[in-house]
Amino acid sequence: MIPAAKSKSFNRMFYLYNQYYLLRRRFRSFTLSGTLDPQFDGVSGSPVDPNSPVLYFMNHSSWWDGLLLYHASRRTSTGDHYVMMEERQLQQYAFFRKLGAYSINKESASAIRKTMQYTTGLLQSGKRVWIFPQGEILHQDARPIRFRPGIGLLLRRSPQTLAVPVTLCHGMVQHDMPEVSMLAGAPLMEDWHVWKSEEIATRLGRVLEQQLDEHKSQLVRIGQGSLPGAVSLIRNGRSTSEKYDAARKRGVR
Repeated sequence: MIPAAKSKSFNRMFYLYNQYYLLRRRFRSFTLSGTLDPQFDGVSGSPVDPNSPVLYFMNHSSWWDGLLLYHASRRTSTGDHYVMMEERQLQQYAFFRKLGAYSINKESASAIRKTMQYTTGLLQSGKRVWIFPQGEILHQDARPIRFRPGIGLLLRRSPQTLAVPVTLCHGMVQHDMPEVSMLAGAPLMEDWHVWKSEEIATRLGRVLEQQLDEHKSQLVRIGQGSLPGAVSLIRNGRSTSEKYDAARKRGVR
C-alpha cells in the first residue's frame, strides 16, 4: 500500500499547471453545482459540524476524473482532501502522492485491508476522502451502477462520516470541446454501523445512479453543458468554431 505524501509547494505549482494548461486546453467549461463543504445533513436537515469527516463517492467515467475532482476541491473547499487511486496507476504517476493520492491494490486481500485501515485513519482524523466505488472506469451511461462493498466497510468503521454523492457528466453540446458538469448532492448521515457493508454499498449505488440520471436529464432538457446557477471552475476555453468566427469578424473589419 502506497501512502500519500502531500507537499504544499508542489500542490501550489500543480494547481496552476492543472488549471491553466491541462484543463483549459482540454475542456471548454467545468462547473460545479452544490457544495463540497456540507452544511446540512441531507437526511434530517440539521446543521453538520464543518470539521466532520467526509467521504465523497463519485462515478468514474474518464481518465480526467481525478484531475477534475482535485481542481474542484482545491478551488471551492476548505477541507483537507485525499483520493484513493489504483496502485498501478499511482506507481506510474507517483507525483499524485504529493497531491494527496494513496493506493489500493484490488488483487491482494492484505493490501486491501491496509488501504481500508489507512482510509479509516484519515476519516477518523477529520479528513476528506474521495473514492470511486465502482472500482473501474465505466461509461457514464452504464447501468446499473454497482458499488463494491468497501464503501460500506469504511462507513461502518467510521459511522460519524458524512457520505456525499458526486456526479460528473461529460459531453459536447453547443461546442466542439467537451464540457464537464459536476454536481455535489445532499450529504447522507446515518447510523452506518447497524447496516451490513453490502447493504450500504447497494443503497449508495442507487443514490448515485438516481442523482446521475437526474443530472444528465437536466442537461439534456436545457441543451447545455452546465446547470443553471453552477459555479465556473475554469475560465471558458474557446472552441474551434468560436476561434474561426472571431477571426472572420476581424477579417471583415
